[in-house]
Amino acid sequence: MPKFKMLILSNPVGDRDEEFNRWYDDVHLADVFRVEGVTGAERYRFRSGEGWKYLAIYELDCDDPVAVEQKLLALAGTDAMPLSEAFDLSHYFMGSAEVITPFRAA
Repeated sequence: MPKFKMLILSNPVGDRDEEFNRWYDDVHLADVFRVEGVTGAERYRFRSGEGWKYLAIYELDCDDPVAVEQKLLALAGTDAMPLSEAFDLSHYFMGSAEVITPFRAA
């Protein structure tokens, strides 16, 4: 089965970073992990660049990453995957990528 990465770029509403990060780490990740095909995640805070404050990289072990994305979008905002009011839903990005060059060290 091919492995994919799903990338989420996101921002909190206003200065609600603490609330956003607590929800993401303590609630949202567990909800996402219940979706078949999602096998892991790591999160980052940008230190440079513009437009985004946070990046989540999910590991997907599936044949169809778009189907996983669609399942996540269908669950978002339901009892199975409540969303925080601190999550800026007006400005986020979700996309999947397939490795074409494996990790290389310098």
